[in-house]
This record gives sequence, C-alpha cells and structure tokens, in this order.
Amino acid sequence: MTSVAGETWFKDAALTRVFALLNADGGEARVVGGAVRNSLMGLPVSDMDIATTLKPEEVMARAEMAWVKCVPTGVKHGTVTLVIDGRPFEVTTLRRDVSTDGRHAEVAFTDDWRADAERRDLTVNALYADAEGAVHDYVGGLADIETATIRFIGDAATRIEEDHLRILRFFRFFAHYGRGRPDAAGLKASAAARSRLKTLSVERVWAELKKLLSARDPGRALLWMRTAGVLTDVLPETEKWGIDAIHGLIAAEAAYGWKPDPLLRLAAIIPPVEARVAAMADRLKLSGAERAVLSDWTAAPEIKPDLPDRDLRATLYRSGNTGIIFRLELALSNQVSKGDDDLEALGRRGGLKRLLDLSEQWEKPVMPVKGSDLIEKGFTPGAEMGSALKRIEERWIASDFNASKNELLSAPSL
Repeated sequence: MTSVAGETWFKDAALTRVFALLNADGGEARVVGGAVRNSLMGLPVSDMDIATTLKPEEVMARAEMAWVKCVPTGVKHGTVTLVIDGRPFEVTTLRRDVSTDGRHAEVAFTDDWRADAERRDLTVNALYADAEGAVHDYVGGLADIETATIRFIGDAATRIEEDHLRILRFFRFFAHYGRGRPDAAGLKASAAARSRLKTLSVERVWAELKKLLSARDPGRALLWMRTAGVLTDVLPETEKWGIDAIHGLIAAEAAYGWKPDPLLRLAAIIPPVEARVAAMADRLKLSGAERAVLSDWTAAPEIKPDLPDRDLRATLYRSGNTGIIFRLELALSNQVSKGDDDLEALGRRGGLKRLLDLSEQWEKPVMPVKGSDLIEKGFTPGAEMGSALKRIEERWIASDFNASKNELLSAPSL
C-alpha cells in the first residue's frame, strides 16, 4: 500500500500528538487533502488538515482534558482547530451531504470514510493518510496523482451542481498540479455550467482567481478557461485583449528570478485602461491595496528602453515607482517573449532591465525648499507662493535633484 510514513512532515511531533489525542478510545483520525497530495507529488507540505470519526464536541472535550488549545472555528460544519506547539491543525468530522444549492451545503456527520471522500471535489484532494502513514484511496486519486490528472469525483456535472465554485477550483488545481489537457468530462461540465458562476459571491471568485494566478505557470489553465468560456464570464476584460502576454511574463520570471505576483499576472491579461480596470476592481471587490497597485499601473506612462536615467528619475518623482515597475516588467516580458535570437529585442531587454533596476532602488527625494523658506523671503501664503514653490520644484527636478536649497532660492525669479 502507498505510504507517507517516511516523509519528514509526517514524523512531526505535533502531528503525532494529534493522532494520539484523536485515535484513543475508538476514535480515528487521518491526514486528508493537500498534505497527502503534495507529498505524493513531491511538492512542499505546509498545512495539515485532519479528518476524524469523532464529533466536534468530543474533539473539544479531549483537547480540554489534554490541555490542548482548541478553537471552535466551524463547529456547525464539524470543524475545530487544535493548536499544538504553536501550529494549527484543522480537524473536521467526517461528513456526508444532506442537501446542496450550489453555494452552501447542509451536512450530516458520519463515520463512513468512503462517504466523506465521495462528497469532496477532486480525486487528488480525497486521499487520507492514517496514523501509520498508509494512504487510503476511495475515488481513484492515486492513479490521477501518477498522471497529474485533475478530475472530479464521480459525475463532474453533479459535483459542480453541488458547489458552483468548483468550476474555478477545477482550473485552479489544473494550473497548480495538472499536466497535458484537462479532464474532458470536467472541461465539458465546467463549460456547460459557467453561467452559474454569477450566483457566487465575487469575493469567492476573486480568491480563486488569485490562487490560480499564483501557480508557477497558469498559462495553460487560462487557455482552457478561455476555450470553455469561463474566463470571459469571470474576467470579461480579457475577451478582446487576450492572454498571450502571460507566456512572456512566466519566461521573464524564470529568467530574472521574479516571485510570481498574481496582480502583475492579472495586469498582463487585461487592457491598461483606467476606467475598465476601476470597474473590474469594483466588480470583484478588490482590496484597497490591490486597487491602488492597479490604479498606479494604469496611470503610469509607458517607458521606452532608451529613456535616459535622469528622465526616468523625473518620471518616478512625479508618478511613483509602483506603476512604473509594473509597466517596465510587462514591457520587459514582451521582449523576453521574442526569444534570444532577436538581437533588437535583446538590446531592448538590456535597456528595460537597467531602468527596472533603477526604479526598484529609487527612493523619492525631499525637495529642500519649503513654504517657510519663501515666507522668510517675504511671500504671503496663498496662490502666488504656491506657484513659486511649483516653479522651484520644476527647476529642482530639471537639475536631476542636485540643486541645493541656496541655489534654488537665489534664482533671479522665484
């Protein structure tokens, strides 16, 4: 039988305590989902979710007796969180669906491992490792792990009808873990049910999109989402703009060691039009910080590879560096996509990379002249003094920020 007993994460002392706590006196607990999946696929393991035959009240009672911190994170749905050695373990009672409406499920607790597996979404997420490390598979997940196939459990249309968000989860998990073409049945069911995505909260939709865009290479998933009509439903901004730029961005990330940024990847597949991006931010209810980044990007000017350093510094002073960096990274990615055989593109890459490095290191200088300095020279606060300060600032920028306070104040005309 397949086992994870030899894995470092499985030997963790805190996990051993979880098993000891929940497996005594007739109870049974198993690690389920992502930790087992990632371990079998040779990927890093972080969070460990636990499934158990015990009801949440029994889990909490045992935790109290053992002086283990227990947080009732979702008792109604059978979930509590045990905190051991400062690490959280989400523990959920085995469940079966009583009814579903595409957004929420009414569940009943069970002690049937197969029933719990069959209510989950994807085969690779329904693998259980018991206290000995043996992996239990009720839905064909092990075979799909071997072929990196992302497949719904049972009938794809039925799984999607139970929870419409599973359409996006299908493509998200394909982006992270799939190879080749998506499962045909899953693709067909997702295309047929894509209109149901409109029934979901936009917060859930954006959360899934962010996770998808965080994959090492989301390009194939985006392509199949577009083919199925799903991408147009959730990101209509991409419809006429296209997603081809994502490939150059992924190549640039590899070439320059950039950390994947879902917002930059989003910017690569939508038009840099302020009104459209603002409307998208409203529709998806992006956070204030996310909105600010995209707004800076749409407001930033395009930067040419041969722009002199002093002119870039002036632009950075006026526009800030967040949007400029996005512009330069996307422009650089476009040149990377042309390949190493294009000598002109290689030259542009060199210029853009130099400007990008400058932008990333740039810190906005503080103008040495203040309003109080002009008051000392006889100005009265108001429009005239404001105009004088603006003229001084422009001279300071033109000096590449080198003019001193005395030089600026001694100019013939303030």
